[in-house]
Amino acid sequence: MRLSALDQLLSRRQILQSSKMGLGAAALGALLPQNARAQTVVPKAKHVIFLFMAGAPSQVDLFDYKPELEKQFKQPLPESISNGQRVTAMTRGKEQLVVPTMFKFNQAGESGIWVSELLPHLAKQADRLCMIKSFHTNAINHDPAKTYLCTGSELPGKASMGAWLSYGLGAINRDLPDFIVLNSAFWTGGTRNVQGLYSRLWGSGFLPSKHQGVKFQTNGDPVLFLSNPDGVDANVRRRMLDITGSLNQKHLQEIGDSEIATTIAQQEMAFRMQSSVPELTDLSGESEKVMEQYGPEVHKNGSFARNCLLARRMIERGVRFIQLFHRGWDHHSILPTQLRGQAYDVDQPSAALIEDLAARGLLDDTLIVFAGEFGRTVYGQGKLARDDYGRDHHPRCFSGWLAGGGIRGGMSYGVTDDFSYNVVDQPVAIRDLHATLLHQLGVDHNELSFPFQGLDQRLTGVEPAKVIREILT
Repeated sequence: MRLSALDQLLSRRQILQSSKMGLGAAALGALLPQNARAQTVVPKAKHVIFLFMAGAPSQVDLFDYKPELEKQFKQPLPESISNGQRVTAMTRGKEQLVVPTMFKFNQAGESGIWVSELLPHLAKQADRLCMIKSFHTNAINHDPAKTYLCTGSELPGKASMGAWLSYGLGAINRDLPDFIVLNSAFWTGGTRNVQGLYSRLWGSGFLPSKHQGVKFQTNGDPVLFLSNPDGVDANVRRRMLDITGSLNQKHLQEIGDSEIATTIAQQEMAFRMQSSVPELTDLSGESEKVMEQYGPEVHKNGSFARNCLLARRMIERGVRFIQLFHRGWDHHSILPTQLRGQAYDVDQPSAALIEDLAARGLLDDTLIVFAGEFGRTVYGQGKLARDDYGRDHHPRCFSGWLAGGGIRGGMSYGVTDDFSYNVVDQPVAIRDLHATLLHQLGVDHNELSFPFQGLDQRLTGVEPAKVIREILT
């Protein structure tokens, strides 16, 4: 599975020195020796779409139905439940009073999964969803929690999920990146407590930079500098790349730096993307029925709805890993108002993505994940009224869902206590989620590693991680 640093360097040099192929093909080949060895499990999926709800959605108001909380309104959270839980500075020293959700829950589909009234379209897909209610994490603040979910470590500098898959499995479509990032440009829930996103969430860390995510832009060229400048046509650009590639190849042969091979390969990829990306992002060929399926916001550049439709088109064209970020879920106050807006943004497009992929025969080998970086507390913040309240950060338990890619639909997994505060059965750590994603793509998480700083680095880290086999078909 893993090549030593010396083996990697020798492999790259041998390929570049002996190959009679063009510069682009040689550079690409120099980056691939490890990829052919990654698949050690029979894969159920080829692609992943990760819908990241940045800011942390409230599981109490969306997925984890606790009807008995109605009797606990403004009652102190029992110490037997909080059990010494560390809290944020926003809660420290304040009374922790229970606030039940103001939203109704309904059982959806033949499976009877409980879903909030805020998600009526997603409820129609209930029998395709695996609802996990027992996620838990380490960090209680956004920055380390997001970094942990995306890279397997709270500390910056590690490789992201998509980068690991690119490194381990390689490309499906050589004309598009293995790993693409789409960030919603606006959110209906408002701009209060919206944190920025940082490139390390889709970075390559210690892996060759070829494997980092490519972030698409909302306006102008989808990728920066995709278009040729005035006076430069495709033929001129091709000659420029050939000359630059020759110089880079000479430099690579002299010093053997893998990042030079990355530069050659990425320049060739950029040239091919000048044709593939405009075709990918042109929605003029989509039917009116499909556009309506994703909802009215699909016509707006940078909307979550449009990004979901683009994600489906990327799956059709063989992109390995797609990560959609939707911010605005950090609801410390006026949660009901803000949550309505957030749910409006993601409900219909998420459901449409599932249905659209299924109709095209693509859901079986596409694994969709919907999750934030942690959950939210059952105790309130801000104005504590039945219809006006907020919630603090909560790492001990949170909910999300998976669909497609060999995941059992129409089921709930994991149980929390009566306050949606602690996991009491079938806990799922972040490293367990990562191990399961890799397994579905045919990779043993213990085998996919890279030597760095004296350690065989893995996405799942050094602590034991398990594949959640109960949710697999």
